[in-house]
Amino acid sequence: MSAESKKHLSQSARRQIVTALLNFEGAVVLALGIFVLYLDLTREDVSVAGSVEILPLLGVLLFSLLGGLGLLACAYSFKNKRRFGRAPAVLANLIALGVAKYQFEGGLWFVALPLVMVAAMTLYCAVTIVPEGK
Repeated sequence: MSAESKKHLSQSARRQIVTALLNFEGAVVLALGIFVLYLDLTREDVSVAGSVEILPLLGVLLFSLLGGLGLLACAYSFKNKRRFGRAPAVLANLIALGVAKYQFEGGLWFVALPLVMVAAMTLYCAVTIVPEGK
């Protein structure tokens, strides 16, 4: 194999990895939104208070929906060799690293460590893929 084909395979492998990781991240964010909705609707103090705080719940659901769909759109972008998903993917994963820092400080290393691993791998792949010109 020539050096050019090895480089191409490596680029292709990174593209597949980042696509899979972004799809995974998008699914997790959407699942967390559904989980928050479930927790809010099934908590016991709703029946005591008589109502659900709808505006904060809508805010959480809206941001989880936008975030999850945004990550899925980034995965679509990488899969189809488009350019629009690179910057949002990098930004989302830099935010995830910041979240992991606070989880480490809070003693939730078992949550933070996988988050750091996924975010770091996604960042590496997203940054090292060279966009193809037209």
